[in-house]
Amino acid sequence: MNNTVRKAKNRCRIVVLFGLSASLLLQKSLSQVRRPGYAPQPVTYAMPTREDYLKLAAEMESVLRRDLLDVFFPRAVDTEHGGFHSNFTRDWKRAPSEGKFSVFQARLVWVAAQVSLRRPELKERFAPAIAHGLTYLRDVLWDQQHGGFYWGLNDQGQIDSRYTDGKHLYGNSFCIYGAAGAYQATRDPAALDLAQRGFRWIDEHAHDNQNGGYHEWLTRDGRVVPASESARVAVVPVAGFPIGYKSVNTHIHLLEAFTQLYEVWPDDNARQRIEELLAIVRDKICVAPGAMNLYLTPDWRAIPDHDSYGHDVEAAYLMVEAEAVLGRGHDPRTEKIARLLVDHALAYGWDQKNGGFFEHGTTIGPADDTRKEWWVQFEGLNALLLMHEKYGQQTDSYFKAFQQQWWFISKRQVDRRFGGIYDTVEADGKVRDYTKARIWKECYHDSRALLNTIARLNQLAVAASK
Repeated sequence: MNNTVRKAKNRCRIVVLFGLSASLLLQKSLSQVRRPGYAPQPVTYAMPTREDYLKLAAEMESVLRRDLLDVFFPRAVDTEHGGFHSNFTRDWKRAPSEGKFSVFQARLVWVAAQVSLRRPELKERFAPAIAHGLTYLRDVLWDQQHGGFYWGLNDQGQIDSRYTDGKHLYGNSFCIYGAAGAYQATRDPAALDLAQRGFRWIDEHAHDNQNGGYHEWLTRDGRVVPASESARVAVVPVAGFPIGYKSVNTHIHLLEAFTQLYEVWPDDNARQRIEELLAIVRDKICVAPGAMNLYLTPDWRAIPDHDSYGHDVEAAYLMVEAEAVLGRGHDPRTEKIARLLVDHALAYGWDQKNGGFFEHGTTIGPADDTRKEWWVQFEGLNALLLMHEKYGQQTDSYFKAFQQQWWFISKRQVDRRFGGIYDTVEADGKVRDYTKARIWKECYHDSRALLNTIARLNQLAVAASK
């Protein structure tokens, strides 16, 4: 799953809604399309048939290749300093560098690995990018003296004041994710070794043995940085995460990274940490009527603020994914909260007029930021089809919303002139920010969503033909 600081600042308020379920709110929300005076977008809804599933899958495959893979690879490969270039203009010219950010570097490794794994015909093309990116993670971003991955470095691979010499678990989680993904695709033992070292370093230095979960911001040598005693909270550079607190953003991506690692290394301790993180996200961070507390104290007391619709739908998918990898069946508690998160985002964060999810709002009030950031739209696409797969026999609401979401992405978020995905657009799709790539915007959310939805559409097509 930003606009650097804006993504980190999305927070939610604990509010318990009495007497009206999120499912009823969803039905009420979607029923507004029939109100007099409403002018719906020109979406001709497809039926859940084999032909329509395959047609949607083909459209998405085209965007995946043209607007993500073809524009980032090999253009982003930095042959001079290693790793990947991160900043590009609308027409894909190199923009001034912001250095090498751990999150961007690791995500491109993971994308290249997944494409190689899930598109065998592209394996030869993407193998060099995997090896190139992994080398940078292992030889440059990994601290050879103290262990752990740096938050970021300058282009020459040196500690930079922009990032400091600190280490954040959000960045470390993605480095594990990228290395584990690289091993899954290549079976290179060096990739697995790096992912294992990253996991053990995090667990040794950052695990909260008293309250569960993880401390997030550490010094270079792995000491936890506590919260300031001042009323003004110190924040992590280039992210805005509050220092000394716990966040849903870091914890859902630790869950994601450990799940990826467990797929290739079924270690008992890794499994225990996945189970712990899943319970924390589901039972401590998520609350009725389907929202999340984005920032919490170390002992899991919520800090009230905004609800981030993108994190809601992303967490729904990541919890379901973790349970599937654990292979223990689907816990009704997880299924219930995952659906509530999606229903709540549809009830309060969904644009009835244009399609698409807004940026954020209050838990039971209208959205107060109606812009549409690319990662929120793609996470929404992924979650909506997951809900259709699970509950499509009960309601067509998810499949209709999925199609309207795809219409908005393909007609408003994709740049048909130069290729690629716009960062953030207005509610009606007008583009004001033409940035194509920056340290917080690569092609991870969108590639993952499209790879997943294409695979799921193909599975649904097979089921529909029986």
